[in-house]
Amino acid sequence: MQAGGVREWPFGNSGGAVETVAAPGRVNLIGEHIDYHGLAVLPMALERRIRVAYRARADRRIRAVSEGYGVTEFAMDDPAPASRGHWSNYLRAAVLAAGRKWELARGVDAAVTSDLPQAAGLASSSALLVAFTLALLGANRHRPQFEDLMEVLPEGEQYVGTRGGAMDHAASLGSRRGCAIAIEFAPLALRAIPVPAGWSFLVAHSLQVAEKSGAARDEYNARRRAGSEALAKLGVASYREAIERNVDAGSLEAGPERDAFLHVTSEAARVRRAVDAMERGDAAAFGQLMLESHSSLRERLKVSCTALDRLVAIAVESGALGARLTGAGLGGCAVVLTSADRLPGVRRGLVERFYAGRSEFQADRHLIDARPGAGALEAPEA
Repeated sequence: MQAGGVREWPFGNSGGAVETVAAPGRVNLIGEHIDYHGLAVLPMALERRIRVAYRARADRRIRAVSEGYGVTEFAMDDPAPASRGHWSNYLRAAVLAAGRKWELARGVDAAVTSDLPQAAGLASSSALLVAFTLALLGANRHRPQFEDLMEVLPEGEQYVGTRGGAMDHAASLGSRRGCAIAIEFAPLALRAIPVPAGWSFLVAHSLQVAEKSGAARDEYNARRRAGSEALAKLGVASYREAIERNVDAGSLEAGPERDAFLHVTSEAARVRRAVDAMERGDAAAFGQLMLESHSSLRERLKVSCTALDRLVAIAVESGALGARLTGAGLGGCAVVLTSADRLPGVRRGLVERFYAGRSEFQADRHLIDARPGAGALEAPEA
């Protein structure tokens, strides 16, 4: 969510010690627009993070600064939403989420920094929510466990207005270094799957942003609504039940609901096959599943765009084994799978054929080597 970095502690030297927490973004390797329907996904945490340096206050106020986004201040007793799309709404969501489970007697002064690109489909907003919640709880001397945080964070983010699922928070908190994380829901369970040696992932930004807390929010929510309405018309309670009963979509009229149903059920099958392919070290099979996922997101959910389609095509033409849009879509990033020996050629192809002549392109922010990092509850905080 945040850009830039605060170079020094901005709130003066008086007061207690300044502590730091950090939460990673994630790249979803496969399993898009299905976590909010309770179906399994396969993300991995990135080494890029949101960092929050914080100091406990004596009162119940929040004061925070982020270079590039400015200063915000509000009372914890009345965290009314700021304007739509304002970054501070994630801080307000953290106050509400944490306050549902823990007593919060003290607010914080906080400085937010990041090396995650914003509005890129890499869960920067969820990482901010996770990191600020951990800061707020740390200031109040609470030491939460994974399960405690997962009880409140996904619902807390819906304060911002995005009807998302729990994948981003689970991946940001519970990922393991060197691994992808197979996440199951209802009940929540995480299984670490080591990324095979010789596999390399790139995250390539389309240079088209889609801010989930802003204008893209309604489009995102519409996909969830269409999927839920499809279930209601088919008379089944959940997608898990629909898959177990092999419910056919034939009775649904052509349109968004039928398309959403077909995407969700087929994507769930692709996730299962992708987990198997990763465990077997079958990169070609994994890459093909990524391409099939992108096709479904483009044709059925209609959440791709010309820039993302070009990124995927150029990556494959440059030697990648697979690629797909990652995150909500409507802009943001593609994730690219390649072998380690092909990585330089794939990167070069993307730079020369997609990013050439684009003055806004910054290699360190828009073409990222995606190495599987640790979650907030495992990683060192620095």
